[in-house]
Amino acid sequence: MTTTSSNPNIKIGVKYELDNIGGEQGLYRPDHYFNKLEDAGWVELEDKRLGHVQFFEKEGTVIAIEIHEDTFDIHEMNKDAKY
Repeated sequence: MTTTSSNPNIKIGVKYELDNIGGEQGLYRPDHYFNKLEDAGWVELEDKRLGHVQFFEKEGTVIAIEIHEDTFDIHEMNKDAKY
């Protein structure tokens, strides 16, 4: 499902439901999923990680992946985003 945000840093977002992801507070990252992102050329911006939000960059595009219990959001960040 495409989501909208009033956050000026976010260009577009998508929310997915996935059972057993994240744990109760969304702090358990699905390493197998992040490994696939890295295999596809996405590089994690580890210094930007904020709890349950991880940032990845590929070819000038930055995405934020926000993990919750049983859902996760992927946001494409605006080029001039502050994160």
